[in-house]
Amino acid sequence: MNFKVIISLLVFLAVQACDMLESHPYDGNIKGETGINTKNIKRIEDSCKGKNRLKFAFISDTQRAYDETEDFVNVLNKRDDIDFVIHGGDISDFGLTKEFIWMRDILNNLKVPYVVLLGNHDCLANGEDIFHKIFGNENFSFLAGNTKFICLNTNALEFDYSRPVPDFNFMENQANDDRPEYEKTIVAMHVRPYALQFNNNVAPFFQYCIQNYKGIQFCIYGHEHQILAEDLFEDGIMYYQVSNIKKRKYLIFTLKPNNTYDYEVASY
Repeated sequence: MNFKVIISLLVFLAVQACDMLESHPYDGNIKGETGINTKNIKRIEDSCKGKNRLKFAFISDTQRAYDETEDFVNVLNKRDDIDFVIHGGDISDFGLTKEFIWMRDILNNLKVPYVVLLGNHDCLANGEDIFHKIFGNENFSFLAGNTKFICLNTNALEFDYSRPVPDFNFMENQANDDRPEYEKTIVAMHVRPYALQFNNNVAPFFQYCIQNYKGIQFCIYGHEHQILAEDLFEDGIMYYQVSNIKKRKYLIFTLKPNNTYDYEVASY
């Protein structure tokens, strides 16, 4: 056999073998868009600038519910009254690279911008690193109109208390925001105080910090896969929980100019 033919055959077989190999589920090799939260925060702040009336949707725990999440995207895209979407975390179930990518690609079909919080399942394996690459920091904030949204990592148990979760330095810095357009605050998290994954040694102080945010409206969270509204600390600050997306429910909040808001459970 001709030497060149042999070399060509070997190259062909090598390429075929590579195509048959599956990448490791935790390889962290990200294909496609990254830095999504930063990009979408700019979109939110630009589109909501000067507004004193906002409407946003809140979802959470989309882990492996790809069909239900895709249906949510289709339902929301038919509306023309939603400014943006907040995802409360657990975008993955096992911290697999492909889980993050698949869900990102579904949510990227939303017509409105969205941001994603870090959930406890997103911390499994090297999921936190993948989250950082695709979405961004686990603690972040943005200003939509006159309302500041403070989004926190509260999954203390996943870090074995090896670093401060929640991050009170970050929370304090948010309270020092003196921009004149900042009038109201909403706090978003994946795990609420007094849940197993929260650092409940600091729960009262956590709430003390929230009480001192400018014009605090309410808190939103996911994790427990059910709809719930409660005055958790009996201090007038409501905590609203959204169910997992598998139940085909999401929350809608309408923030009004007179410092009131409407709360709605939407089903599809």
